[in-house]
Amino acid sequence: MNPKWWKESVVYEIYIKSFMDANGDGVGDLAGVLSKLDYLQELGIDVLWLTPVFDSPDHEGGYDIRDYRKIMDKFGTMDDFDRLLEEAHGRSMKIMLEMPLNHTSNEHPWFEQSRSSKQSDKRNYYIWREGRGSGFPNNWGSYFGGSVWEFDADTEEYYMHLYSHRQPNLNWQNEQVREEAYQIVKWWADKGVDGFHFNSIAHVVKTEGHDDEETGNSQHLPVERAYQMFSSLDKVNGIVKRLHDELGADYDIVAIGEAAGLDPSQTLDSIGDEPGQANMVLNSDHMLLSHASQGIARWTTQSWTLLDIKNAISHWQTVLHDQGWNANYLADHDQPRSVCRFGHTGEYRELSAKMLATLLMTLEGTPSIYQGEELGMVGGVFRTAADFRDEETLNFLDHARKSGMVEEEALKIARRNTRDAGRTPMQWASSPGAGFTTGEPWIGVAPDYEAINAASAVADPNSVFHYYKKLIELRKVSRTLLYGEYRLLLPLDKDIYAYTRTFEDETLMIVLNFFGGTPTFHCPERLCERPRELILSNYEPGEVQAHTFEMRPYEAAVYRLG
Repeated sequence: MNPKWWKESVVYEIYIKSFMDANGDGVGDLAGVLSKLDYLQELGIDVLWLTPVFDSPDHEGGYDIRDYRKIMDKFGTMDDFDRLLEEAHGRSMKIMLEMPLNHTSNEHPWFEQSRSSKQSDKRNYYIWREGRGSGFPNNWGSYFGGSVWEFDADTEEYYMHLYSHRQPNLNWQNEQVREEAYQIVKWWADKGVDGFHFNSIAHVVKTEGHDDEETGNSQHLPVERAYQMFSSLDKVNGIVKRLHDELGADYDIVAIGEAAGLDPSQTLDSIGDEPGQANMVLNSDHMLLSHASQGIARWTTQSWTLLDIKNAISHWQTVLHDQGWNANYLADHDQPRSVCRFGHTGEYRELSAKMLATLLMTLEGTPSIYQGEELGMVGGVFRTAADFRDEETLNFLDHARKSGMVEEEALKIARRNTRDAGRTPMQWASSPGAGFTTGEPWIGVAPDYEAINAASAVADPNSVFHYYKKLIELRKVSRTLLYGEYRLLLPLDKDIYAYTRTFEDETLMIVLNFFGGTPTFHCPERLCERPRELILSNYEPGEVQAHTFEMRPYEAAVYRLG
């Protein structure tokens, strides 16, 4: 055990555009975040994870950066950011910035200079290649469909983009690019920022030569096939070390890296407490179970089982124990709401939201709560293509139309998988606009805001909000929940997810009914022959039951074993 402030923190992810609009223009802003600091403090939040705040044309949710040292106009000014930072620190809360350094906007001055001429001194800031015959430079596929290559008519070469064509990839083989990135991070650290979430960090180094992925396919592969060609954490190690070296020992910051699609064993050299390592890794294996091809093909879905979830989570929990540190989450701005995905949106919505909260807050690692999860928010209603805002979703619908897919079938797939599902405005009140804005919101407010909102949740001691608050309070005083070893119980049970956390002489047992049935829990004798104390449940507490007992729908229970 090596105690660190970021291991003992609870993180809250804020998608600024949808969090709180202070000026009535329909878009969330920094002043809106500032206005809700007391709410977040009451919940028990330690770290605010802000999705990109930087100047951007905002074609891709702010992840297309035009200027890393300027605030996006929609969000406010640098003075607004400085005030938010000061006020958060005054409440003993920290600020972590999401930092996309794999790519920029195609409106960034670097790219505008790079594409202006093959002789530009910024040409090598990005990845340019000649075509192969009459086709693309290679057969790699993009996350947004199609090739990773976009033809530029002015210089008659292709540039690489793993995501939107508006997000050209930086060339991290270029020392000048690396130096620019290091100085950007240092600039924000000097302002007092407490941490960074490095978006797509595993992608910054591509395979040398950019050869085809070997399939014989001369066109582009789906991204799940080409993924291995642009994900290389071992080559990223030197980059992360250099970032730490630039900051030095004077900065007590946290650095989180993404590891979607990678095995935890591949991350062990990259994460830890030592200088030159990311502090924790955000893995997505459990989040990708509902997508085909190991989850990278968003628009082809498949069913998941509880065994899948247990295996995915347990693998990371086991491999990283005493070796690294997990960043745990069940929802974010790119995913549907957790109750829609893993829980129940009807009569058991609150119970399932509390059950999922219990899972999130009792795993080993630092938990991250996405805005609105503490309310059990469900998400929006998208009746037609015009209701969507996400470029990736609109690209899919356009492709589906051109390929002859029936419109309603395409809309059904889009509703299930769109990133917009988690981006509808935060529901603060039962008033029009859900208390998010006095204007026209940039994306539609979910119609259930009169029933599901922060004002009513804070006023109700039995709400999902107050259950999260209890879990956070429990985690902060429990060394076992902070540092205890995770052990999976009943690995083949298809309905119940049970595990223990053990630290020194204390063992906690967590038992979760993941569905709406009433399965029987068979407590392992080696555990339940010991005295049990129920310390938290999403049902009214009663007598501690026998070794074998029937669980109620979406029941969650945390026991202390004597």
